[in-house]
Amino acid sequence: MKIGLDIMGGDYAPAEAIKGVQLFLEQATDPQVHLVLIGDADAAAPYLSLLDQHKHRFTWVQTSEVIGMDEHPTKALKDKPGSSIALGFGMLQSQKVDAFISAGNTGAMMVGAMYTVKTIEGIIRPTIASPIPREDGKFNLLLDVGINADCKPEHLVQFAVLGSLYLELVEGRDNPTVGLLNIGEEEGKGNLLAQATYPLLKENANINFIGNIEGRNVLEVKADVVVCEGFVGNVVLKMAESIYHIFREKRNVQDSLLDDFNSEIYGGTPILGVNAPVIIGHGISHALAFKNMIEEARKMVSSNVIESIKKQFSTAAAV
Repeated sequence: MKIGLDIMGGDYAPAEAIKGVQLFLEQATDPQVHLVLIGDADAAAPYLSLLDQHKHRFTWVQTSEVIGMDEHPTKALKDKPGSSIALGFGMLQSQKVDAFISAGNTGAMMVGAMYTVKTIEGIIRPTIASPIPREDGKFNLLLDVGINADCKPEHLVQFAVLGSLYLELVEGRDNPTVGLLNIGEEEGKGNLLAQATYPLLKENANINFIGNIEGRNVLEVKADVVVCEGFVGNVVLKMAESIYHIFREKRNVQDSLLDDFNSEIYGGTPILGVNAPVIIGHGISHALAFKNMIEEARKMVSSNVIESIKKQFSTAAAV
């Protein structure tokens, strides 16, 4: 198994990316994982000694081009074909790596995923999903969290199927429950989108739909998969991130549940609905986040979740 990692992506790259690689290789239990590190060896030189004892576990792909966080995604990928993100997607497309990870320009990652490895046939729009900690120490999966601000009912139904498959196959959660995020629990509540989506989710035999859930249920053990349009999902996600920042980092409140709000322990967010595993990391990712992004990619490849998604949607299209 080969996992490609953009060493130059993120506000603290390449230092934190390489430290994350070190953490992963020190703790890795799967000897079959080989990392393909894509980046500028000169920029990484001060930190490469951290990987001296793991030289047989990674390969270096040299590039001196980097897509900045503020660059236009499509233009940057076109103008910088030798950038770490462009090379990573090229290797993923040619199957030289089995998964690709970057904490770099999110727009470039989305454009690369959709136009290089492309959307799985039958899926209208790919989605990004994010874990949201819940009171029992596990997490719920929230999607979409930002790339689909405006949605139609059929988009949300597909998000529900994608989230369910991901939790079942990658995280090993049997028959995950699905809830539609709404302003009330009763059927018929909400805006036009929610009202139109509810019956479609209710009649879908591929998911375990439990009905509407409210904002207060997002952190509870109620719905494993929480479905909403990206505008709402991004607001919920950013509010959840602020909980850790305010109460743990600024006010030093000690509580195990608060520790679960540290986004670093989840690594990155998978793009669901494209033809290969792609993980997007937060721009402020540190070593722990990079280590967990690699682990997330490993689980996605090992579970063969992409092939299962393809099969599910090809079957649905045939029906």
